[in-house]
Amino acid sequence: MSNEPEQTTDPARRGVVTPRHGRQKRRAGVVFPAIAGVLTMAVLLSGGYAAYAYNQLSGGVTIVNAITGKKDTKNDVDGKAQNILLVGDDHRPDNATPEQLAELSTESDGGATNTDTMIVLHINADGSQATMISFPRDSYVDIPDVGKGKLNSAFYYGTLNGGGDTGGAKMLIKTIENLSGLQIDHYVRVSLLGFYQVVKELGPVEVCLNQATNDPYSGVDLPAGKSTLDAKQALSFVRQRHGLPNGDLDRNVRQQYFLSQEARKVTSAGTLLNPVKMGNILKAVGGSIQTDTNLLDLASQMSNLRPANIQSATIPTLGTPTIYVNGSALSIVEIDTVGLPAFVQGLVGEPETYTKATAAQPANTSVTVLNGSGVTGAAAAAGQVLTSRGFQVAPAGSSDPTTATQVQYPAGQESQAKAVAAAVPGAVAVRTGAVTGVTLVLGTDGKAPKAASAPSAPASTPADTGSGSKPSKQATKEPAPKSTDVHNYGTAGTCIN
Repeated sequence: MSNEPEQTTDPARRGVVTPRHGRQKRRAGVVFPAIAGVLTMAVLLSGGYAAYAYNQLSGGVTIVNAITGKKDTKNDVDGKAQNILLVGDDHRPDNATPEQLAELSTESDGGATNTDTMIVLHINADGSQATMISFPRDSYVDIPDVGKGKLNSAFYYGTLNGGGDTGGAKMLIKTIENLSGLQIDHYVRVSLLGFYQVVKELGPVEVCLNQATNDPYSGVDLPAGKSTLDAKQALSFVRQRHGLPNGDLDRNVRQQYFLSQEARKVTSAGTLLNPVKMGNILKAVGGSIQTDTNLLDLASQMSNLRPANIQSATIPTLGTPTIYVNGSALSIVEIDTVGLPAFVQGLVGEPETYTKATAAQPANTSVTVLNGSGVTGAAAAAGQVLTSRGFQVAPAGSSDPTTATQVQYPAGQESQAKAVAAAVPGAVAVRTGAVTGVTLVLGTDGKAPKAASAPSAPASTPADTGSGSKPSKQATKEPAPKSTDVHNYGTAGTCIN
């Protein structure tokens, strides 16, 4: 994917111009907030040295009021679990010399700040398991009060009109919350320089590639097999997107893998039990971090977390098309926005209220069927089957394309959702504030309601767009979804492509 200026469909609504950080060409690429996760785990897992480490860190860390208001417990899908938004930006050091920029394998950007990498670190309630959920920077999303734009421009728009870094953080958090259905509990942002400094203090880190790679844009040049990276090489490694089959999507894999390997290193006895080393790391990076809280507040939540228990995933996508905004070409990542909450729930688990609910009777259950499969006739056909089973079915409608068939429901309608889910084998039940009643959204996976006395309709059964038209024999062409497999990169000897 390219680095065209981030644009929105309606920037004039806030009286702004194209973000100044939207450069046509640059070598900087993305900066991974590995340091954010590494620092968090370093402080929280350092046992008797936690207080010492925090004292070293607290003097330089900037606190931003990014998390405000009471938690919305009604629509909180993961209960007592914690979600930490890790953000990496590519801000260069102020007044950096050409030699310093060369050391970072970059060049001056005129003072721009891109939040180029965004990962939600989801930690379960007892702190023993975690999942890194990557959000590609070129994801084309709805930015509140702005319009459609790339995800990495959300922070910029929040800084306008006096919003500053706090406004930027709040805008980015709101955008990701709306997109994923998760509530963000904490925020950690790290700069390019912070990443470089902490990796330099940690010392060389070992990575393993299944095949050799050489990318002059990022500066990475590594053979197949194991390699030991210094700080400069590590920075190039996590930036690479050229030469990778899926561009930025594969770069997310680089980032997840590197963080997992660094987590293994930072939680080793050689680091955690060395207060001098820990102090040097935290002192070096303190001025490059922004967060909403002191990191020790998270200690109880992460006390049982180990690298081998951290899995990685990237949100579901539908392709990487080039679109045109105001006559200009823009390369984006098309997100499966409808299916994303279902994907996230698959990672974090069903809400306890749904698990404990008893399925309602069909006669007491109203449901709306929407067609997100792209196959003409599906909503009407599914509605007929549900009606025959006794459900109260509203007129069919259409949805944006989605991969996964799901039963969306608002809080308080768990029993009705469970009844519909039982009639649609394989459908995922998803609690969301985006609907006011139980809604069956049909996806490209071909799952459909099962008749009471007949087997399920084949996946190729024609369907509709909600208009009630006669089913067609051919499915409309759908973009091929990218892999969103869940991986664990925190074990020794793991290699990636």
